[in-house]
Amino acid sequence: MHDVRDRDPAEGGLRGRKKRETRAALVAAAVRLAAEHGEENVTVDAISEAAGVSPRTFFNYFDSRDEAFVMVGAESSGRVRRAVLAAPADVPPLTALRDALAAELGEVEQQHELWRLHSEVLRRSPHLLARSIGAHVEDEFLLAETLAERIGAGSPLFTGDRLPFGTAEGELRRQALGLYPRLLAAVGATAVRVAVEHWCVRQDEATFEAVFRTVFDHLAAGLTEPVVPVVLVVPADEA
Repeated sequence: MHDVRDRDPAEGGLRGRKKRETRAALVAAAVRLAAEHGEENVTVDAISEAAGVSPRTFFNYFDSRDEAFVMVGAESSGRVRRAVLAAPADVPPLTALRDALAAELGEVEQQHELWRLHSEVLRRSPHLLARSIGAHVEDEFLLAETLAERIGAGSPLFTGDRLPFGTAEGELRRQALGLYPRLLAAVGATAVRVAVEHWCVRQDEATFEAVFRTVFDHLAAGLTEPVVPVVLVVPADEA
């Protein structure tokens, strides 16, 4: 099992961009091939060929074939955490989280087809769905640690190379993590999921960015019940 250090370091320049593009191409190829042929029929060689790289290059980015199927958008997790920490000190944690997520979700509308295919692949492959859920839970805890650091409730356990939460060290980190950062990270993850699902079925009503911002507006307002306009229906004989 991997440790949970960022797989996509904050590396700039042409080399960093090329690495990100290659990883994205491999993930897209894996998802599209799985959607078309069934993930059980897709090999590392086929994924690599579709992405225009060698199988050896594939394993520079992923430890196994299955990992490529669950990594849509995964490299953004480290960037979200760095953006949360880099936000100005006077920005509330919820706003810092919203802005960091918004910066990473800007391409959702352009990548709608890939996200749709990804959901389809996971629905048809329970073992991949379980692995995807596990990866999201791990990301959520890492985000909670970052939020704890931002609000001054961090721990030396939350820095450096960290082992997964199933290990003895991971359990110590879990115990050191306070309720508020855990809740905020979970709320952020749920907000993203709800915004994406809502927009996917009602794309003709608003842009994804508008839906996403509205979700966080509701959270910032304390989830108070929105005012629904009253529509008066006048009987036909009184019109």
